[in-house]
Amino acid sequence: MKEAILYQKLKKNKIQCNVCQRHCLILDGKKGYCRTRLNKKGKLYTLIYGLASSVCSDPIEKKPVFHYRPGTRALSLGTWGCNFRCVFCQNYNLTYVNGKSLEDTARKVNKLEEKVQEETGDSREIPTAGILKPEAISKLAQKENCQGIAWTYNEPVIWLEYTLEGSKLAKRMGLYTVYVTNGYATTAALDTIGPYLDVWRVDIKSMEDKFYQEIAKVPKVSPILQSTIRAKKKWKMHVEVVTNVIPGMNDSEDNLRKTAQWIFENLGADTPWHITRFFPYLELKHLPPTPIETLERAREIGQKAGLKFVYLGNLGSHPGENTTCPKCGALVIERTGYQVDLLALDQKGNCKKCGQGLNIVK
Repeated sequence: MKEAILYQKLKKNKIQCNVCQRHCLILDGKKGYCRTRLNKKGKLYTLIYGLASSVCSDPIEKKPVFHYRPGTRALSLGTWGCNFRCVFCQNYNLTYVNGKSLEDTARKVNKLEEKVQEETGDSREIPTAGILKPEAISKLAQKENCQGIAWTYNEPVIWLEYTLEGSKLAKRMGLYTVYVTNGYATTAALDTIGPYLDVWRVDIKSMEDKFYQEIAKVPKVSPILQSTIRAKKKWKMHVEVVTNVIPGMNDSEDNLRKTAQWIFENLGADTPWHITRFFPYLELKHLPPTPIETLERAREIGQKAGLKFVYLGNLGSHPGENTTCPKCGALVIERTGYQVDLLALDQKGNCKKCGQGLNIVK
């Protein structure tokens, strides 16, 4: 276990965690909502520092991120736990964790580390224990021919201490960094990681508080919107937004229009909006997959709101995945699954045919 950052000590060994917007009040011997932070005699510890549940070399488009270093690969890392409880979570085996099992894992990992240090005087990475030390991340990325690192699979802000150190080292080695996030970070957490993050790929599930309350067990959407604005305007991150459209829940034209308008007004017309298809799962397994017609209509709504780059996802292959120049109509990037063909993109990320800026970081 490693002592956490961004917490406040209170009376009687109580602690307030200030990493996410839940601001959990944690009693001695208890854990926060994410089940990954333990109050031990008035000190807060993270149970997941260095514990990787998944490590994979992915196309950056899989996040999905379409306008930042298209065609490159990112070493994608996740751990366990989440500060949301989405009732249709595709990674529920990683996010719906038992805090006790994490505590046991952390204890075993610490013992293994101590044994290695006693026998060799070294504190090397121990792959069999699921450990990936921060200094090993960038080396592994380079070995796997990845140009960046993406913190994904579960909510990265609860892994703040680890992602912070990993991102600092990544930047020193010339790698880009990505948070695939639900956006529920506090201002303090965002400002801590902000100098070392290049991309904020955020889920904005709905403009309606009721949806967040029912689906993610979160009271309001406003903190997510505020953190996203701050990521872009204060830290100059590249921002892309994803909305997973669920039949009968967030697919109304009014909600989609409000989402598109918010992106246009607060993030800009060049901000990519990914509208993705829902597939039935967990507590929403009774619902049908999102009709393609609904997604195509949502795309039209986004375009009418003034957004220049509205993409469709989770469809296998669809023209809505391609990037076309909003000025001359040229097919700039063609995507078939994760096959990416840069057809008319110059070295500055502009359209080769007419020179139009596309908000693409090449």
